[in-house]
Amino acid sequence: MDGVPRYLDGGPRVPEQRRPGSSAERDRLRFSVLGPVRAWRGDAPLNTGSPQQRALLAALLLREGRTATAAELIDALWGEEPPSQALAAVRTYASRLRKVLDAGVLVSESGGYAVRGLGEGALDLAVAQELTAEAEKARNAGDLGHAREVLRRALALWDGEALAGVPGPYAEAQRVRLEEWRLQLLESRLDMDLEQGCHAKAVSELTALTAAHPLRERLRELLMLALYRSGRQAEALAVYADTRRLLADELGVDPRPELRELQQRILQADPALAEPSAPVAEPSAVPVRPAQLPANVPDFTGRASFVAELSEVLASAEGRVMAVSALAGIGGVGKTTLAVHVAHQARSGFPDGQLYVDLQGAGPRAAEPETVLGSFLRALGTADSAIPDSLEERAALYRSVLDGRRVLVLLDNARDAAQVRPLLPGADGCAALVTSRARMVDLVGAHLVDLDVMSPDEALQLFTKIVGEERVASEREAALDVVAACGFLPLAIRIAASRLAARRTWTVSVLAAKLADERRRLDELQAGDLAVKATFELGYGQLEPAQARAFRLLGLADGPDISLAAAAAVLDLPVEETEDLLESLVDTSLLESAAPGRYRFHDLVRLYARACAERDEQPPSERDAAMSRLLDFYLATAAGVYAIERPGDRLVDHLASTEYPGLGFPDRGAARDWLYTEADCLLAFARQSAGRPATLRRAIDLLWAALDISESGANSREYEATARALLEAARRGGVARVEARALMTLAHAHIDGGRFDVADEESEQVIRLAQKADDLLPVCWARNARGVIALYQGRNADGEEHLSYAIEHFRALGDRPGEASALCNLSRIHLATGRTQSAVSLAQQGMEIYDAMGNSMRGANGRYALGMALTQRGQLDLAANRLHEALEVFRDSRQRLWEGMTLFRLAEVDIAGRHYAQAATNAEMALTVLRGIGGEWRRGNVLTVLGHALTGIGQTDRAQVCWREALCIYEELASPEAAAVRALLSPVRAA
Repeated sequence: MDGVPRYLDGGPRVPEQRRPGSSAERDRLRFSVLGPVRAWRGDAPLNTGSPQQRALLAALLLREGRTATAAELIDALWGEEPPSQALAAVRTYASRLRKVLDAGVLVSESGGYAVRGLGEGALDLAVAQELTAEAEKARNAGDLGHAREVLRRALALWDGEALAGVPGPYAEAQRVRLEEWRLQLLESRLDMDLEQGCHAKAVSELTALTAAHPLRERLRELLMLALYRSGRQAEALAVYADTRRLLADELGVDPRPELRELQQRILQADPALAEPSAPVAEPSAVPVRPAQLPANVPDFTGRASFVAELSEVLASAEGRVMAVSALAGIGGVGKTTLAVHVAHQARSGFPDGQLYVDLQGAGPRAAEPETVLGSFLRALGTADSAIPDSLEERAALYRSVLDGRRVLVLLDNARDAAQVRPLLPGADGCAALVTSRARMVDLVGAHLVDLDVMSPDEALQLFTKIVGEERVASEREAALDVVAACGFLPLAIRIAASRLAARRTWTVSVLAAKLADERRRLDELQAGDLAVKATFELGYGQLEPAQARAFRLLGLADGPDISLAAAAAVLDLPVEETEDLLESLVDTSLLESAAPGRYRFHDLVRLYARACAERDEQPPSERDAAMSRLLDFYLATAAGVYAIERPGDRLVDHLASTEYPGLGFPDRGAARDWLYTEADCLLAFARQSAGRPATLRRAIDLLWAALDISESGANSREYEATARALLEAARRGGVARVEARALMTLAHAHIDGGRFDVADEESEQVIRLAQKADDLLPVCWARNARGVIALYQGRNADGEEHLSYAIEHFRALGDRPGEASALCNLSRIHLATGRTQSAVSLAQQGMEIYDAMGNSMRGANGRYALGMALTQRGQLDLAANRLHEALEVFRDSRQRLWEGMTLFRLAEVDIAGRHYAQAATNAEMALTVLRGIGGEWRRGNVLTVLGHALTGIGQTDRAQVCWREALCIYEELASPEAAAVRALLSPVRAA
């Protein structure tokens, strides 16, 4: 949360207005009192005069058109001691304002004055009142998301203190009233935040607000609830203890009954407190309504009873906790087509969006539920920083985000009920459609539909729709033979019919005869697969040579889908020619168009394509060549992204050479988008490449070049799992150079995850293996990594030795960014050993190297190190500037780990400057961003700083809870920081 919402441009707040059309609209008057008293004609500011003149204008504006007598205005401006010429002064101010304002706006009436004739939205206070009424109406109607958003808009109209700089007793009384109203609105919005499950983000805002308004019990109550729902029960109880002590010391009273009751419910772990009453996703500027359903099949045929049955179940979602329909059936029976068709028909009943995922249950590696939940949460508008790490937490947040919304979830190709359960919405008004080859009898509450093959009539209808009525009408018996030969399976019928549609010289009888021949050729196959494989064989056999080659080779690569550019690499063809081939395969139903520029196979078709490649690709080396080109493409493109993100970094010069080129990008944003879009495919293919010795080194280098995937937090688990698989393959191969690089990627992942002991052992092995292979760059990287790990573990002498070596050898390699990295890390060693001046100098050197090379992302690391050094030297404003510069870059680069750590360092700056409330806000935001990444040691550091900040704002009991949690972390990790935290707690322990 960001407190009272403010506009990003830093300019003055003006009342909301319609975009003007006529010149009269453009020139209309507007006023603000929720901040300095100001006036505008159109966009041009008006001179409202002296403070007393503005006080007169404010008094008239706040009367909302009612007349104020001269006596009332004198009392408003000067109170009980007006000057002798007060009446004359009032008349003068009024005369001057008349000259500034439009004619007829400031009128004289009954010996007084009034402001009349203002247009709609002319006064910010009136706009705020209208928005508040709208929010209250929406809340009463149960639309909390809209109510919250409207209240944000109302609160955004404040521009600092209301009536700022306006003298007089009336203005002072109104300031107090308006500030109280603002706080009430803020409390109302925060209350709805918690009702909708946004507790984790609310903690930082509430911490700052309780510091600014320590005696306001409602804010304390909301903070307790937010902490409790964030899993921080001890801190929630500590807030109560802090509040009770403060109220006793300051006012001599006990907490109000509501606060005492909340404390008791927290002590009793009341289940009703744990879940928000109507949770929903954090609203964004434009409501996030995912529309992920695949395209509907235009020639959908038959299945009328199933469509009616499933549609009826989905229509009942409003009256049930959740409507679940599970479609079971063999491959190719049309489960996905039916589910997609029904989902499209039901879209109007789910106005808040539709989610879709292929769970890949029939493949060798089914999708992990936690990965799917991460994708769903992002699609629903949840920030990466708010997505927790564990499956259980993600599932709980997913259900909270969906509650209060009407969303349809299509879970396609599920493996089993265990994979599906965490993905079910569980919310009133939501529904799930599940397709699977397994009958999910253990999916409690599901409406089970067993989808069989089509009836002969339905099968014939589908065949006729694709082939055409004229061709079928004269050969109905042959057409029935065809659909029977296809086993009445929709997938097989579609492929066979598409083949006939493309062969205008064939008759239906010719197709029937050919299909019968294919069945005889495949009679050794199992009966369940016979019809589909016979149809595949027929469809494949009728492809043009170029189409058949594309079909075979594209089936070889692992991954959920493939981009057009990657497919062009596989086929070694121009993109335009590749697109024509792929679209022709889509026309035959052997390939699907997943999205513009992306393609995928049905899992059965993929298996068949691979079998064809094994059988028919001649020479067999062409299969390896195709996979080699794809690996080259991924490696060259990832290296290009790396080079754009880190200009001058020599890593790209030490990667395996590639023969096939990668993509080029116009800017950093496009390069970064490619990396994160392709992350799943890239990691899957890198893992697949581990099985081939000829491609193993390039696969490892691909992972090295794509290390941003690990630091981002979005794909950290997949990155680490891939690194581990590549390391195992490298060890089996016994090549020191390859093993060293694989170890380095895994060590990097472990450092990001805070597992420093393991990372240090791996880095030590890297040094030994890379030196043996005369591969100097991994040695330098490993030395740099060991220096950082030694710093984290308090082994400063070891760290300095490693980093000095890294600096020397990076220089020998001409790797200036590597040198800058080691210099910045050495700066932190100097800080830890009291050499502040040299620490500043080293960090400055590192930052200047990065800047000279245009390396903005790693330049942010330089600013991070320099900000730390400047903090210790006491140059707090300069330190904060450097850290804010770094924070902007890290956010733009999607580097969640470094974003969170920079917020933590800003909290340290705030504490050094005694800005404790801001320190608490930054530390809380750091905890939120670092959820699920960075490891426990970093969390312990943030908790320690948060404890200092909370002590500074008087929340000492809560501070003690933070320190105790930090101490548990440090003791478990045997970290040297434990001693300092133990000392912070020692007075309490002694007591």
